[in-house]
Amino acid sequence: MAESNFIDYVKFCSRSGAGGAGSIHFRREKHVPKGGPDGGDGGRGGHIILRGNTQMWTLLHLKYKKHVIAESGKSGEGGRRTGADGKDVILEVPLGTVAKDAETGEKRFEITEDGQEVVLTKGGRGGLGNHHFKSSTNQAPHYAQPGEEGIEEWIILELKLLADVGLVGFPNAGKSTLLSAVSAAKPEIGDYPFTTLVPNLGVVSYRDDRSFVMADIPGIIEGAADGKGLGIRFLRHIERNSILLFVIPADADQIKKEYQILLGELEKYNPELLDKKRLLAISKSDLLDEELMQEMQAEIPEGIPAVFISSVTQTNLDRLKDMIWQAIHAE
Repeated sequence: MAESNFIDYVKFCSRSGAGGAGSIHFRREKHVPKGGPDGGDGGRGGHIILRGNTQMWTLLHLKYKKHVIAESGKSGEGGRRTGADGKDVILEVPLGTVAKDAETGEKRFEITEDGQEVVLTKGGRGGLGNHHFKSSTNQAPHYAQPGEEGIEEWIILELKLLADVGLVGFPNAGKSTLLSAVSAAKPEIGDYPFTTLVPNLGVVSYRDDRSFVMADIPGIIEGAADGKGLGIRFLRHIERNSILLFVIPADADQIKKEYQILLGELEKYNPELLDKKRLLAISKSDLLDEELMQEMQAEIPEGIPAVFISSVTQTNLDRLKDMIWQAIHAE
């Protein structure tokens, strides 16, 4: 998931096809006197449809697509022949894609399953042909319905990564190193802040060929909800995670204080995030000896399962996996 390829927000104009017009036609055949009206209906305009695809993880393919236009339906014909429907436009999107109205910000729906198809912008209905309007008092109607106009609207698609556990922490807390140690993901790792500029996903292998998905988002800093650092743009990616794993380094000045700051930024962004299950990993514990670990126990916030880990020496990573797996499958 290269930085240049990860796109989690796109805005485009979606225009469905107009319905075809109904036909005004009268049956005129030899030896068939007074054939009467037989104009066919117009075809339906094409829909704009979103379809979930597990093989996709970015909205990059839609980044430069500013207009998505479906075909209009064809007009009806004599002999009660219905016009062809306009061709639908199907947009493949990754799971976790949310469709919103660009003007109101209202959420339309979310794609969560592979192969799931939802109509984003509905095509116009085809008009009725004149054979629908015949009656005892109007046996030769010279009228048919025009097709409905298509809908033109601006749409926003936002991607929220689907993962079982999301990593939350300050820059340089060791989140990317942890992800690379427990999965095959290769996030950028460096000794400077904001090494991670885009979210990263990794599949973590567990016992008996089981696995779970871990998401690493760019680091949060105090004031992120007010736009400092990288802001809160990427926090949407942990809204779908069932577990939040807080990662705080062992060399932090005050573990409790850092934890409360992170909680506060999450609450400012979306208070519902505080309802999720939480775990705490004290990273870089290879810097500590047993005596220091015992002393730091008092620094661990109450009411949250915690473990000292080291991604470099692989210390307690299996225990951390056990804690995550139990939290995911707890009642």
